Amino acid sequence: MQKFVVALILGCAVLPLPARSAASMPSAASASVRSAIVSAVEKDRTTYGGRTPIPGVLIGVWDGKGGSFVRAFGYADLAKKRPMAPADHFRIGSNTKTFVVSVLLQLIAEGKASLDDPVSRFSIGVDIPNGSNITVRELCNMRSGLFEAYNTPQFAKLTAVPNNFDPRTLVAWAVNQKPYFPPGRGYHYSNTNYLILGLIIEQITKDTVANQIRRRLLVPFGLAQTFYPQAEAMPEPWARGYGLDKQRNWEDVSNTVPVAFMGSAGEMISDMADIKRWIKLYATAKTGGPATYRPAAECKQFLGNTAFGLGINCSAGWYGYTGALPGYNTADYYFPASDATIVAWITYQAEKPPEGVASVIFRDIARIMTPDNIPMVYTQEELERSSL
Repeated sequence: MQKFVVALILGCAVLPLPARSAASMPSAASASVRSAIVSAVEKDRTTYGGRTPIPGVLIGVWDGKGGSFVRAFGYADLAKKRPMAPADHFRIGSNTKTFVVSVLLQLIAEGKASLDDPVSRFSIGVDIPNGSNITVRELCNMRSGLFEAYNTPQFAKLTAVPNNFDPRTLVAWAVNQKPYFPPGRGYHYSNTNYLILGLIIEQITKDTVANQIRRRLLVPFGLAQTFYPQAEAMPEPWARGYGLDKQRNWEDVSNTVPVAFMGSAGEMISDMADIKRWIKLYATAKTGGPATYRPAAECKQFLGNTAFGLGINCSAGWYGYTGALPGYNTADYYFPASDATIVAWITYQAEKPPEGVASVIFRDIARIMTPDNIPMVYTQEELERSSL
């Protein structure tokens, strides 16, 4: 049986710098800009690929002035040689967290919870050591210190999905490990935080996270191609995910991580059109109801010029998120200064670079579109000192 590996990657972010005006931003309709974007993407496909380039890449660039460039590279299915297409569905991994935070902020707006509530307030079916000193806010901004559930010895030994498996099992394994640091004393990206947030939502609402996301977000915002699936099947059309074997040839790793393991840390599926709309709504605080808090309101520096807020990356004036799990890596960012959006999705999760290849592609496109606001800039020394 296959050993399951999950790594829902953090996308790095950079603190805001003075933004170019919308009028001075290059046009995504320009032939020279499009050529530069294609060259950058093809270079990254080759640099981070194996014997051949990364199988599939999908990019979308909208400049806020009506210009756009959507381009598919490679194949959605290598075996059948089916070209990648903008309508293909992807597993969006940790982008799921933006939906979880949105539901949570709606509940806070309704007076059913607070960011300052201790975890111990909620009966989630698993005891969280030191839960009286860990707040909901610290779960959201990855400052709880809780150990990564997918790095536990128990998870490493799994070769099949146990009967009646639920996220409480993962959380229990994680909280029995030594925390990285006391609550609020540092930053460490840990999916355990969002597995717990999902359980808190379910305890408050007496409903599933999937139903709450559908009822509060997918239906009201018309995200008809976005799903919180209950089974492994992907909606048609969909891009298959790939990994590299020992000979650095591509192998199909689609659906090798059961949805029971992903949960509120990274279970969702979407397409580019939906996520292009969603990331702007999320970045501009339109998805959390009339709450006091905006997701980006508490972005705090943790690596060089990198910052993280309430389930959002804040990067040189760009706001968004990334996600990754075997076979998929997605990066989605919005630039309020000029109403621009960049979406970069690939059918491969690489071990390096630590921020993920989709984030590198996003950065390389942002370098073209907003040269005064280049995201994800840090030194090798800063990286080595970090938890990435």
